[in-house]
Amino acid sequence: MSGIAGIVRRLPTGVSVDSLGRMAASIRHRGPDGYGFYVGQRVGFAHVRLGVVDIAGGAQPLTNEDGQIVVTYNGEIYNHPELRRELEQKGHVFRTRSDTEVLVHGYEEWGVNLLDRLNGQFAFAVYDRNTETVFIARDRFGVRPFFYAQRKGALYFGSEIKAILASGEVEASLDRRGLDETFTFWAPRPPRTAFAGIASLEPGTYGILKDGALWLHRYYELDYPEAGAEPVDVVEQLDEIMLRSVGMRMRADVPVGAYVSGGLDSSITASLAASASPHALRSFSVTFDDPQFDESDFQREVAADVGSIHTTAAISQGSIAESFPEVLRHTETPLVRTAPVPMYHLAKLTRDAGIKVVLTGDGADELFLGYDIFKEVSVRRFCLRQPTSLGRQRLLDRLYPELMAQGRGGEFWRRFFLEAGAPNDPLFSHLPRFLLSARAKEFYAPEFKSGLGEIDVLGELRGSLPARYFGWSSLNQAAYLEMTTLLSPYVLSSHGDRMTMAHGVEARFPFLDHRLFEFAAALPTGSRLRGFREKEILRRWASRILPPRIKERRKQPYRAPDAPSFFGPNAPEWVGDHLTADALRRVGVFSPTSVDGLVRRCRAGLATGFRENQAIVAVLSTQLWHHQFLQYGGSTTPLPVRGASVMLTETTPAFT
Repeated sequence: MSGIAGIVRRLPTGVSVDSLGRMAASIRHRGPDGYGFYVGQRVGFAHVRLGVVDIAGGAQPLTNEDGQIVVTYNGEIYNHPELRRELEQKGHVFRTRSDTEVLVHGYEEWGVNLLDRLNGQFAFAVYDRNTETVFIARDRFGVRPFFYAQRKGALYFGSEIKAILASGEVEASLDRRGLDETFTFWAPRPPRTAFAGIASLEPGTYGILKDGALWLHRYYELDYPEAGAEPVDVVEQLDEIMLRSVGMRMRADVPVGAYVSGGLDSSITASLAASASPHALRSFSVTFDDPQFDESDFQREVAADVGSIHTTAAISQGSIAESFPEVLRHTETPLVRTAPVPMYHLAKLTRDAGIKVVLTGDGADELFLGYDIFKEVSVRRFCLRQPTSLGRQRLLDRLYPELMAQGRGGEFWRRFFLEAGAPNDPLFSHLPRFLLSARAKEFYAPEFKSGLGEIDVLGELRGSLPARYFGWSSLNQAAYLEMTTLLSPYVLSSHGDRMTMAHGVEARFPFLDHRLFEFAAALPTGSRLRGFREKEILRRWASRILPPRIKERRKQPYRAPDAPSFFGPNAPEWVGDHLTADALRRVGVFSPTSVDGLVRRCRAGLATGFRENQAIVAVLSTQLWHHQFLQYGGSTTPLPVRGASVMLTETTPAFT
């Protein structure tokens, strides 16, 4: 794991090592174990390293034997030992044990078709000096980030946007459409970001840059070829894939830990990791002061069952507000929830315990229809077949018992769910979430709203759906939307990569093995969601490794306190500073008058609904983000060349 950055010029005018040094310094948190550079007349690469595989020999950038192929790479190729053996049989000579070198020789042997052979999470750039091309790529599901900008024929890229800005050649400015998408989908949809002219390489995509022109190609497409019936040996197939997926993700030259939430998915990964680990497994969780968010009893139960050495980080409302500015600096995008903040503290706890790598359960809900949104779409369609049936409508109360307990269910919520969209709308499954999140836009300043013009982010999403989408079942359509609008741009980014790598911790995701996705996508939807029983096949299989009380536990959505975190008696000063009328007018996104009413309700403890909680987080995070990146970007001191583990140039002799 690591952070990467680079500059590719159309003409051989030179790449400054100071620019590369600033880019590397801005993302040093991703790679505290070393850094290196490649500096040429057209191409410059920077790399900061988190040593996990081949700690002694895996420094980057790395070249082939004659120095004509140069790579900078972030991620893990889990099947690198198998690929290495195949390449050695074809005559390639390796000088390290690193997975990075598999990319170098794999590109020599297979070119861009190398991507089809990789099992991993990755983002990389390969400079082919023979053809004067640069090959960039990102993994199938977007686990690892890759951002880029094009200016005057040059390409700037990095694992984080701050690396591109640190080059000194790309300025930060707001992308109104990207911000508007954030307040609909919780994050901009790739390739868009909240920064104008800075793009995110889409998952499953590669690019070829030559003579200043960038050509993008999709090498992996999500598909749902749903079968009519389960295979007879379905549980055995799942067993083989899960064991292999976790086993491959335990490959490391450092101990591998596990996150434990108390739910089914992380319990599975922790149990399998404990069985596969040569060390006593270290497990980590967050706990909350507020019992409505806390799952510590279940976490302790899981840790005891798998026999891990368990450590927890206690999260209070005060710690969320205190850490929020630093979290925004890492997410690089406004938010509508505070949920990433506890994950930031969890990663710090993990690193402080000496663990660099953890397994998590992320991805299981998307593959095996675990979220309530999947039950919700089925219930909504069922209700709309007989719209006047109160018995059917009461199923929504059963689906969200916590709303009923808080007095927020009943007829109002039923009407909201049933009137959110027509059943023939291709976005039917997600319209309640999209429309609820979009309520934050009610607080827009009139000038900002008029500047958006006729932007219709939902219409654009409808227009982007692939033709095959319309042949899938409604549940598989919902799964696709969840994978593409939330998993990669939010869960794996603001909630995942950015929080773990803020502390130099690599998260690995056994449920995001592409073989497991393809297995799940081909199952009948009833194998994944049967009535109100989510992840049915996963629970069936999990009986082999988990006790019934854990295997059958109902999913509890992960949440963190939102509005109350910022308006208690010990609220930090920055909250009030960013919510003044002058501060709001200076940024120009939200109306001071509208926000004033929202703030008064928050301070009085009256903002208890989703709409107001998401809106206040949206306002605060936008104000902070604008302050940190657009108003006061600051300067970065370059990492010195003398401290580099690797310093390559066009004339550097080839390694022997």
